Amino acid sequence: MHQKAGIILRLFRAEEGYISGEHLSRELGVSRTAIWKHISALRNDGYHIEAIPSRGYRLVSSPDVIDPHEVRAYLDSTRVGRQLEFLKLTTSTNADAFRLAENGAVEGAVVLADTQTGGKGRRGRLWSSPAGVNLYCSVVLRPSIMPHEAPQLTFLSAVAVARAIELTTKLPPEIKWPNDLLISGKKVAGLLNEMSAETDGINFVILGIGVNLNMTADQFPGDLRHPATSLLLESGTRIDRSHFAGTMLNELDRLYADFLLHGFGPVREEWQRRCNAKGRQVLVNDSGTECIGGRFVGIDSDGAMLLVSDDGAMHRITSGDVRVI
Repeated sequence: MHQKAGIILRLFRAEEGYISGEHLSRELGVSRTAIWKHISALRNDGYHIEAIPSRGYRLVSSPDVIDPHEVRAYLDSTRVGRQLEFLKLTTSTNADAFRLAENGAVEGAVVLADTQTGGKGRRGRLWSSPAGVNLYCSVVLRPSIMPHEAPQLTFLSAVAVARAIELTTKLPPEIKWPNDLLISGKKVAGLLNEMSAETDGINFVILGIGVNLNMTADQFPGDLRHPATSLLLESGTRIDRSHFAGTMLNELDRLYADFLLHGFGPVREEWQRRCNAKGRQVLVNDSGTECIGGRFVGIDSDGAMLLVSDDGAMHRITSGDVRVI
């Protein structure tokens, strides 16, 4: 049912006019009666679909939600998005995806939520998750890599989000090491990956992705550590959340397929091109105790920051808050 509904929505968007029941029936390989049932199901989910005898059906408007039907209509992926779970309210999409993975979910399973009550950022910080405005998403992957290589997937998901922002808004995103997306120096997205692993391999990795799409200024908490923004605030245009989700999952799928074939190298190169600190002087505050300064020269194969200090020494930084000087 869900797959057929997604195809119907894709056809509506391609035609932008009336589509006959006969055409829909032929495209989907089902009866006219089955088409009517799919149309009725979409109407029950909030889609306004007009029907006129002899002309057919026309999509008039869509609900302002991240809807599995809509996301599927935009997907052209092979792995990511094979299984889609949508929750109106949850504690954390990462926790939900983790449970799904433990219970045998296929690689590429995705959990999407309209709102979270316990969304987390890096180092356990709260991720504000109001309803009706943003993307809260977690993806199950099962790569055949060693546990110490798992951080590479954080950088992969950062590149996927950056690509999706460019494709949907034309805004120029930058990536802040290790897992934040910035627009005009303000945070617009964050990533939190978790994994289940044994000594000799990974059982699964959960890619947690949060993107501020349509938040207004008054919806941001007043105690943020760093300036934050949304794509709506930066572009002046409201973002179609389902379209953004589908676009981002498609880019994640392409990057992951390339990662499995060619390793971390291509992802690493693109991430470094997009990094806001490339070639610049930075200060790294490690757990609030020690500050290390130097020139950012890239990331290592495990994602560690490579920093050259004034005395020419190379430093590998694995955690800390970075400030570009």
